[in-house]
Amino acid sequence: MTLRRIFACLLLLAAFAIAATPARAENDEVQFGSDIRVGPGSTIHDAVCFFCSVNIEGKATGDIVVFFGSVHVSGDAQHDLVNFFGSAKVDDNASVDHDLVSFFSELRLGENVRIGEDLVSMFGSLDAARSVIVEGDRVVQPAWLFFGPLAVLKGVDLEVCKTENVVVLGRSGSGKSVLIKIIAGSQPMT
Repeated sequence: MTLRRIFACLLLLAAFAIAATPARAENDEVQFGSDIRVGPGSTIHDAVCFFCSVNIEGKATGDIVVFFGSVHVSGDAQHDLVNFFGSAKVDDNASVDHDLVSFFSELRLGENVRIGEDLVSMFGSLDAARSVIVEGDRVVQPAWLFFGPLAVLKGVDLEVCKTENVVVLGRSGSGKSVLIKIIAGSQPMT
């Protein structure tokens, strides 16, 4: 069994265990197949969603976790936002006050989005405006880039803290310039 399949099985087991757990507080919500919407002026604490979507126009004061669905934030997510196998979109001028974590998902960040801590996008795509502010120490996104059948970059995992200096070394043709172009945003990943 491949590592990816083992990881997927563990995620599914965790998802079903969480789904079987009743909500912990009055304004917590756990849904399986039913969408969660937090309208303008409304507040929710924790939200866990399986095979559905979460739309936050108001305020979320706890963790937002979505498995196999989508999350859309146009309001304020005051804690962690985690998305597995789906899509996540944070609109212009919205914020996630703690970590924003996306696994096997499409992640889109609008203009003037503020991420209070770390931004992690693993095995998915990240489309971020240049004005995104990440106040944490890390932005993590493995890079994969193919030119036709040729893998120029494969599984590059780069993590750089704000106070670090980094040097990229390698032989001619090893992908140094391509990696720098991806970081600068002038080369799209495929």
